[in-house]
Parts: sequence; C-alpha cells; structure tokens
Amino acid sequence: MLAGMTAQITADEKDGAARDATNDGRGNFGGLGVLVMLAGPFLANLDFFITNVALPTIGRQLHAGPGALEVVVAGYGTAYAVLLVTGGRLGDDYGRRRMFAMGIAAFTLTSLAAGLAPGMSVLLIARVLQGASAALMTPQTLATFHSGLTGRAQHRAVGLYAAAGGLSAVVGQLLGGALADVDVPGGGWRLIFLINVPVGITAMLLLRRTVPQTRAAQRAGLDLPGALVLALAIAALLVPLTQGPSLGWPWWCWTALALVPVFAAVLIRMSLVAERSGRTPLLPPSIFTVRSMRRGMPVVIGFFGVFGAFMFVFALAVQDGLKVSAMTAGLAITPVCVAYFATSFLVPALLRRLDRNVLTIGLVLQAAGLAVLLVVVMTSWPSLSIVVAVAALVVVGIGQALCVGSLFRLVLSEMPIRLAGVGSGVLVTSQQTAMSLGVAGLGSLFTAMAAQGTMVLAVTVTVAVFAGISFILAGLSRRVPRVAR
Repeated sequence: MLAGMTAQITADEKDGAARDATNDGRGNFGGLGVLVMLAGPFLANLDFFITNVALPTIGRQLHAGPGALEVVVAGYGTAYAVLLVTGGRLGDDYGRRRMFAMGIAAFTLTSLAAGLAPGMSVLLIARVLQGASAALMTPQTLATFHSGLTGRAQHRAVGLYAAAGGLSAVVGQLLGGALADVDVPGGGWRLIFLINVPVGITAMLLLRRTVPQTRAAQRAGLDLPGALVLALAIAALLVPLTQGPSLGWPWWCWTALALVPVFAAVLIRMSLVAERSGRTPLLPPSIFTVRSMRRGMPVVIGFFGVFGAFMFVFALAVQDGLKVSAMTAGLAITPVCVAYFATSFLVPALLRRLDRNVLTIGLVLQAAGLAVLLVVVMTSWPSLSIVVAVAALVVVGIGQALCVGSLFRLVLSEMPIRLAGVGSGVLVTSQQTAMSLGVAGLGSLFTAMAAQGTMVLAVTVTVAVFAGISFILAGLSRRVPRVAR
C-alpha cells in the first residue's frame, strides 16, 4: 500500500538503471501499463481486507468456528508475508513481467477456487495459495516502476501505487460488506473472491503489450537456505499470534514464539557470511545500512500495524457492537474511503513542497481523528453522534492517505536501483507482517475483551492504543530523511 521512490537518481543509480535490462527494448511504458501493474498490489491488498466484514457470513454458511475464520485471514496473510522477499528476488533474476504474469494467473485461479469452495477445508487451502500467488506478483510492481520509469513518470506511478494500495484496504471493507449480503446461490460471500477473476484476466491480456520486461543486470540466485529460514521465522511469529487466542495458547504456540529470535539470529549470521563471501543473500545486510530504510522501518511497522488492526476492529465493532448488517458495516467505512481517495492525489504535490512533513502531519491527523472517535465512543456508545463520528473518520482517512502516500517514497528514497527488487520485497514484507501482527495482537485484545461482554471497553481500549501509537510514530517520523533532491 504503499510506496515511493527517489526524486533524483544518483550517479551510481544511473549506472544501475543503464544496466537494468529490458528484453523488448523499451525503457519506459505508458499509463495503461502502469494501471496493469497496479492491478497486482490492488488485488493483493483488497483480498486481505475484503474478508473482514464477510467473516460472520462465511462462518454461518459454512458452519465454521472462530478458529477456522481466523485462518481465512491469517492463512492468506502469513503465506503472503513469508514469500514476498523470495518473490522480489525471482523477479530480479528471471524477469519482473514474467513473474508478475505467473503470479496474477495463479492469483486468479486461486480466487476462482475460493469463490467456488464447497466447504471450509477447500476455502482455507485456496486462501493460503492466494497469499503465495500475491507474494509473487506484488513486489514486481514497485521494482518495475523503479527500473522502467524515471523522473516525473516514476513519481506519478509511485503516487498511484500508494493511492491504490491504501484505497484497496478501505474499499475492501466497503465492498466486502456490500457483496456479503447479496442474495446469490451459495452465498454472497463468494463474490468477494470471484470479483478478482475478471480483473486478473484483463490484466493478463494487456500485460505483454503494455509493460516492458525488466530484470537485474546479474542473477543473484535464489538463496534457498535464506528463504527457508526467513519463512520459518515469519511463520513462527504469525501463526501462534493468530491462532493462539482461539486455541487457548497450547505449548506449541509458546515454543514457536521462543524460536523466533533463534531463526532471526541464524538468518542474520547466514546473510553476513554470504555477503562477505561475495554472494547475494536473500536479505542483504547492506540494505539496512541505507539510512532511509534504517530510520523509516520502525514507522512502517508501527503505522501498518495500527492500520491493519483498525480495519479489523472497526468491522467487528460496527457489526457485533452496533448490531448492523454486513452491508451497513461496509458502508460505515465510507467516510474513510472518500477522504482517503480525495487526499491520495494531492500527496505528490505536497511532498514536493513539504517533504517529510507530509508524513508527520498524516500521523498527527490520524492520531487526532482516533482521539475524537475515542471521546465519541466513551460518551455516547452505542448511540453514537453520527456527525462527529463521520468527521473523525474523515480526519483519519486524510491522515492515512498522507502517511501511505509519503511513507514508502521517503523510506526508499536512498535505495540503490540494483537493490530495487529485494528492497521492495523487504518493505512490503514488513508492511504485510505488521498488518498481520496488528490484527493478531490488537485484534486479539479486542476480541478477548468483547467476548467478556464489555464491547464499549474493548473499543475504548483499542482505539486509545491506536491513537497513542500514532502520536509516538509522529515523533519518530522526524528522524526519517528528507527525499533527495
């Protein structure tokens, strides 16, 4: 959701751009090609959020319990996060357009399988495969923009990437609620997956004619040991946090969490040894010597953790707390959606004038909107003041658009072009992992408190945490470097 690139290519990056091969000889591509590439991250992010509002309907119609419903979201998110860096490396080595084509084809097929699933087991398998497919196509978009476009064309494409990524999240909540209540054979929830099919087919038909093939100048190799250890580390973190609360925290959850620092230490050691010996590891340590990446990563993780948790909690609080339908719950997010969409297109111009201040302002606005929403919940739940609540959601939407539109451009502003693919993969992995952690941690806090019959307290505590984290991140954003000029 998500990103931005440098406003000025340094001399070293110009050399890298010259070496970054395009098979068909086109260095740039037009607006239609940009839109085709945006279909990947848009669908990937949409599918993470569109299921939130539809979960109660899926549970009723497929007779699934809370644990299985959590896997519908967590299975997708975990597979997506685990394989993103590997997907970026494959694009660098074998061609980004080729990997994007394979990814979106697989995503389309697995979406069809999920939409036609006869039972919960097939749906869960399809969701995990959907996540793996999304990991193959998503990192290719940023890397292609970084290597195939320059100057204003690159900045516009990245601005649209940020708008599409964040907009897909809020639209997913709205669309999920609307489709879940549609009266079709088998249940309207099936449409939240089947809607991906025509979009995916259209993108596949247009891809070869509108997007150049790009790849890194030299193949770095896949680094299978690194990919395996990274996958184990992320899975050991996300699976227990998403499944532990519903399973009563069995022993294997605690064992897996205890192994996370072990896997992390092994991965760091392997990466250092590989880089010193002249090989390119899956996670080159040199990436984290880039100042913009090092200082910006805490803000990325914090912001998207709050972002994912807010969307999850909002959907459940409106449906279960205010006792409204899935469609009404989806419509309730409309103020955020409209504000986000309208603001997204202003971010590139604001960045040119205000630079990193755009990120700080966005975080402060998000925190302020959440603080107002907190007051509304504390004083009038469940008979909320609609005008004040809508105004607070609008402020939240504006703040989120400013953050998403500026954050990744700032964080990746100093990244060398030779690391475009792996850098994009690392950043999107961090974003996806943070959203999953937000849902697992803060979402579990909310559901645990709500299960005790204290819905207003659950909403109050979680929104207060969201606001507090946002204010802290606003302070941290002052350490993020300005965009190079």
